[in-house]
Amino acid sequence: MLPRVLRCSRPAVNTITFFQQTAGFRPQMAHGRPVESAIRAKLTQALEPNHLEVINESHMHAVPPGSESHFRVLVVSQRFEGLSLLQRHRLVNETLREELSTLVHALAIQAKTPQQWDINPSLAKSPSCMGGSKHDNTVADKLKAGRD
Repeated sequence: MLPRVLRCSRPAVNTITFFQQTAGFRPQMAHGRPVESAIRAKLTQALEPNHLEVINESHMHAVPPGSESHFRVLVVSQRFEGLSLLQRHRLVNETLREELSTLVHALAIQAKTPQQWDINPSLAKSPSCMGGSKHDNTVADKLKAGRD
């Protein structure tokens, strides 16, 4: 396990990782980041992940500083066994339905079984922002609605 952890060199500020080691596992809350905290809590409750990473990528996009509108999640769960990739993504999307319909503009999903994670324990990199949200009023509307 230690060599795998050492190979994983993502910034701790943007990445929160959970390992479910005991039956009393409780997610840590990201203080001052309510959307990220809600995403983490809902995915933990619904999917009981072996490994979970929730990364706020809003800073990579044309949104105000401190926004919580663009996320990447990596979920490793036994619940994905026997499901197609599309079914896994639908399960994650359904779990986060409220966030996706209000505050979250974009969600990148990696949904793996524990066996897939053992073979390839990596998180895909996000492409650079092409500026599409600069002209998308729904992002500003969602951010404003979330503050009200």
